[in-house]
Amino acid sequence: MQENSERLLKKKLKKAQKTGVSLFLEGQPARPADIAEKCVCENAVYMADYVLDEQGVLKELRYDRITDW
Repeated sequence: MQENSERLLKKKLKKAQKTGVSLFLEGQPARPADIAEKCVCENAVYMADYVLDEQGVLKELRYDRITDW
């Protein structure tokens, strides 16, 4: 179950990254695999912070305060 969740999140993050969205983990640029691994290990659901540009287009996904970090 956890492996499947990690794979799905990683796929979603890779897709976002290919469209030009920057990914961050604890304030540092991060790879989809690193984010997925850390977030899926959590015992709670974790939601990214979505950062938009001036036109309202998604430009960053930020994952902060991951307790298993």
